[in-house]
Amino acid sequence: MPLLTSDAKGVFVISVTPFTEAGEIDFESLDRVVDFYFEKGAQGLTILGMMGEAPKLTQAESRAVAERVIKRAGDKPVVVGVSAPGLAAIGELGKAVMDIGAAGVMVTTPVALKTDPQIYGYFEQVARVLGDGVPICLQDFPLVTGVQISDDVLGRIIDDIELVVMLKHEDWPGLAKITKLRKAEAEGRRRISVLCGNGGIFLPEEVARGADGAMTGFGFPEMLTDVVRFAAAGDMDRAQDLFDAYLPLVRYEQQPGAGLAVRKYVLAKRGAIASAALRAPGAPLDTLAAAEVDRLLARQKNRLKELN
Repeated sequence: MPLLTSDAKGVFVISVTPFTEAGEIDFESLDRVVDFYFEKGAQGLTILGMMGEAPKLTQAESRAVAERVIKRAGDKPVVVGVSAPGLAAIGELGKAVMDIGAAGVMVTTPVALKTDPQIYGYFEQVARVLGDGVPICLQDFPLVTGVQISDDVLGRIIDDIELVVMLKHEDWPGLAKITKLRKAEAEGRRRISVLCGNGGIFLPEEVARGADGAMTGFGFPEMLTDVVRFAAAGDMDRAQDLFDAYLPLVRYEQQPGAGLAVRKYVLAKRGAIASAALRAPGAPLDTLAAAEVDRLLARQKNRLKELN
């Protein structure tokens, strides 16, 4: 499998981790959902992220999931989330997944970081612990971590830590950060790939600002791939029309604490996974919420027919 580079583009879907109703990892569904993502146009996958319920897995389970997905993906790139409170765990899992064929690793900031020197120093240490030849995707997600990475600190990281080849951009509001990053590159800074998260809520605008694609999840990954394709080609009206058809479901999925349950419910309805179960602590949609999602799906289907 090729390693992640600063030229990466397209959609790296954040994969769910399927579970049985008893809370065990459902490896058959894992195979099926990997196939599903690629059938819908994904260029790569990202596993063991926050929406992959990584904190609920043991270290052994994390390795087993990574090995299964990497094998199933074949020659498609798989980025593995290795974030952890301590550097030792990051180094251990990072080296393990690279040995079995990961394209790179994703790391976010621990909540304890408060100052610019701490943030910069942390990623210096991460790169040192992972070692040469391990491409890093830096996840910038202050809404969850509470850590604000300034434009200046991000620039220093890009200038000095060559293993950081990708930014998972999830700052909010953060469109200006993309613009400043691309402006700095036009003036001579090293280029890195920028893939955007946040459930795709700002995807058309992010690609128009210079993002290379998306690194997020959604029950309809084909929306992500099509919007990125149209926007990258300059057909913003087509990209926006398509995005708008899915926007009510995208919006519904933005509910803190409920988004993953919505996503898994939709994936299960589409046959990509056998069960919408979340591992504890975590609950599926209740009857009323499921009915609301069903209504949104019916309206979405009708709107897509109108567009086509």
